[in-house]
Amino acid sequence: MSSKDINVTLEDRSVLGKGLKSLRASGKLPAVVHDHGQPSLHVMGDSRALDAVYAEAGKHHPVQVTVGKKEFLTIIKDVDTDPVKNRMRHLVFQAIKQDEKVETEVPVHLIGEIPAEKQGLMVIRQLDHVEIEALPKDLIDSLDVDASGLAEIGDHITVADIVVPANVTILTEINHPIATVEETKAQESEEAVSEEDEAAAVAAATGQDEEGADAPAEPKE
Repeated sequence: MSSKDINVTLEDRSVLGKGLKSLRASGKLPAVVHDHGQPSLHVMGDSRALDAVYAEAGKHHPVQVTVGKKEFLTIIKDVDTDPVKNRMRHLVFQAIKQDEKVETEVPVHLIGEIPAEKQGLMVIRQLDHVEIEALPKDLIDSLDVDASGLAEIGDHITVADIVVPANVTILTEINHPIATVEETKAQESEEAVSEEDEAAAVAAATGQDEEGADAPAEPKE
């Protein structure tokens, strides 16, 4: 985990339901703080400030939240985003404790040169994040996996290939694929055409049409 502390100051919020539209229009973003079985705390903060917090913390870096005289060590548990405007509409902070493990997700990055890409093959990403468990002090910002073994069609890397730091446990299924090498559509089309040409050549050589039937005999003069 990065050693940088991320802090944000929020205000109590009384506006709920239909009133949230005007709240957002004023530059405020609604949020909630969940705290270990206590009543949820409805809060709000400056939209730009919370955008910056989420961009830096994601769902894996602790955020120190201050609301009046209350302070919470939290992680961002959920984000609601407007699919059209691509803007955050709501945030959920989950209070955590330094001595209790936290379940969250971190991004996975492919590192190293990928031979398959140099050969014009496609590398299909099937997993961008994994679920992990760790104490807050051991939370990490991302995980790396060596992609240099992706060379030929069918090659793949899975969660089991990730080198995990000490005190961090991956909860995602270890056999889940992260990336797989496949042919491009153009290569698939070329192979299909090549197979058709080969079939036609065989048919011509054996005197049969492409359906396998005998070719009609040449008329006698």
